[in-house]
Formats: sequence, structure tokens, C-alpha cells
Amino acid sequence: MMDQKILRQERKSYVVFLVLLIYFVISLLTNILGPIIPEIIRSFSLSLTAAALLPFAFFIAYGLTSIPAGILIETYSEKTIMLLSFVMSFCGALAFAVLTRYSVAIVSLFIIGIGMAMLQVALNPLLRVAGGEEHFAFNSTLVQLVFGSASFLSPHLYTYLVNNLGRPDVNNILLEALRRVVPPTLPWISLYWIFAGVSLIMILIIGVSRLPKVERIAEEQAGSWTTHLKLFRSPVVLLFFASTFFYVGSEQGTANWMSQFLATYHHFDPRTVGANAVSWFWGLMTIGCLLGLLLLKLFDSRKVLIVTSGAALLLLSLALFGGARVSVIAFPGIGLFASMMWPIIISLGLNSVAEHHGTVSGILCTGIAGGAVVPLLIGQIGDHWGLRAGMTFLYISFGWVFGIGFWAKPLISNQKFGELNP
Repeated sequence: MMDQKILRQERKSYVVFLVLLIYFVISLLTNILGPIIPEIIRSFSLSLTAAALLPFAFFIAYGLTSIPAGILIETYSEKTIMLLSFVMSFCGALAFAVLTRYSVAIVSLFIIGIGMAMLQVALNPLLRVAGGEEHFAFNSTLVQLVFGSASFLSPHLYTYLVNNLGRPDVNNILLEALRRVVPPTLPWISLYWIFAGVSLIMILIIGVSRLPKVERIAEEQAGSWTTHLKLFRSPVVLLFFASTFFYVGSEQGTANWMSQFLATYHHFDPRTVGANAVSWFWGLMTIGCLLGLLLLKLFDSRKVLIVTSGAALLLLSLALFGGARVSVIAFPGIGLFASMMWPIIISLGLNSVAEHHGTVSGILCTGIAGGAVVPLLIGQIGDHWGLRAGMTFLYISFGWVFGIGFWAKPLISNQKFGELNP
């Protein structure tokens, strides 16, 4: 009996580790576009608008897939959805790596985006069951740390590859293998060979893994199309849908364009300084998550949102209009304050409705499409009036987040130190 208990515990620990590993991979694939956009523009001779269609293809897939994936996963098992997701990721990454054309990149990133969206829908309930409800908050924080660490590391992987693939004096098994398949003029495409390989490894790992049966609680159930349509007519739900839309737009608009901005206006090398700035943006996002946990135990979440979004707007001004040294520090600094916005917006949104929390959660996650639209708008404005003018659109998106702290009226406020449970 004791041996079976230990075996079950080891299996649950393995599943938690697997979920964390998958989030690490999701982050690698999701947040690499920012560092490589200057390379893509140069390699394919693209306008800013054409370059912005790449993150648009990726994040619009999130927006279109979140609700259908929530409904689909209630018919099929988590394991089936996870395998399908990594098959799509493998096919998308391999197609981009082999057929290095702009048109293929658009389709490939859309396919990868669908896979990543399906994965995120499947993982949270699996983490809750494997790790136990009593540890879910702790494990969710671990997820944020793992996600942030991968986002921090991926620009450094990019820098390492583009700086060393063309150097015969630097040699190892990875570089030797990539040199056989990567065109010398497109060293950044090596990332997508790695993503294809990582996706294939994840297919094999998930294929041999035994996953627990997931019984979804009310907050995780997607709800019917009728329920979705009903909630889409709710002003509160629409306001918070717009809030997630503008937040993700702000985050991705900053991350995707900062390296190009630093190259255009301050002549920093996107392979080194630009990539490092994007890396620290995500690194400070991770640190900010931990700081946010403390602040939310001390202050009302709406006040925290006002302060953090106000600080982000100040740093945005310094980044866009300050000198080179100020700009290269201010852009990553935005990540420190942006990190606290997403969990606050989601919790305020869910705590502002009395029922159908699972359906509302799916609608709010559909707002991830803001990560597609806002960078595209920045690119379009940038093509006409310059990238600095384009990035001033972030005043609107971050400004919306700033306003949430004044108009949000949650039914339940966040619990702070010294307060008793209701």
C-alpha cells in the first residue's frame, strides 16, 4: 500500500514537472519574435507593416482558438490535445525552417499559434489535478517563473546562434548540425530548426507519459456557444475583454518593436544590444511577478494597477524620447511593471461577474488577439510617420489599463494581510 502511494506521488510530481517543461517550451516559441524582427525585416526587405503581420499571424491564432479549444478539450483528453498541439508546432516550425519565405512564415506562425493556444487551455486543469488544489497557487507561480526564464533565455540563444554559426573556430555538435541545414545568409532561421526538434522531443515525451484523468471544475468549463453569446452582450465582460486585448497589445507591442526602435534611432546592434534589451524585458517581467505577489497582499489590486500602469507610461516616455542610454534601460524596465497587470486584470474580470467563470475566462483569454492587432497598428503607423510615432500608440493601450483601476467594481476584492476570509 505504501509503495503504491509513493508511486502515485512520484507520478504526480512527474506530471507537474512535465507541465512546467511544456510552459518553458511555449515561452521559447512565443516570445522569440521580438529579437528577430529586425533580422526578418533585413532578410526579406519588409516594411514595418509586413513585419508586423508575423506576430499578427501568431497572436490572432490565440484569439481565434481559445474558445473553440476550451470546448474541444471537453470532448477529447488533455493528452490528445497536447499531442496535436506539438504536432502542429513541429509542422509549423519545420515548414518555416525548410521553406525560408515570408509567405510560408505567415502560415507557419499561424499554425504554431493555434498549437500554443490549445496547449494553454489544456495545461491549467492538468496542473491543478496533478499538483493538488492546495498547491495550485504555488505551482501557478512556478509556471510564471519558468515561463519568464525561457523568455529571458531565448534572446541569448538567438544571439549565440547568429554570432557563432558563421565562425569555423567555434564548434560543437549543435552548431555542426545546424550549419548543414541553415543558409549562411539566414542564421536566425536556425531557431526554427531548434523549435522543430524541441517539438518532436515533446511529442515523444508526452506520447509515453501517463497523465491523470482531469475532472474540470466549474471555473474551468468552457460553457456552450449560447452562454458565450449571452456574456458577449454583457458590458462588464466586454470592458474586461477590451482590457485583456489592450494589455497583451501593450506587452507585445513593446517587446516586438523595442529592438527595431533601438536599431533605428540609436543604432544599437539588434543581435546583441537589442536582443539583450528584449531578454531583460522578459527577465524583469519574471521579477515583477514575485514583487506583485507581495504588493497584492498589502494594497487593493486596483491601486496597484494604477501605480504600475502609470510607471509603465512614464518609462515608455523615457524610452521613446530619451537618449540612447536612457532608452536602452527604460524599454526593459517597462516589463517590471507590466508583469503585474495581467493577473490583476484577469482576477478583476472574474471577480466582477457572479457566474459562468469558466466561460468568462475563455472570453478574456480571447483578448490575447490584442497581441496581434496592436503591433500591426504600430507597424502601419510607423511606415507612414516613423516607428517612434507608431509606438506612441502604446499610450492608448497602456492608458486603457491605467483607467481600469478607476472604473473596475469587483464583487470581491483581493484579500490582504490581516484580513479574514469572508
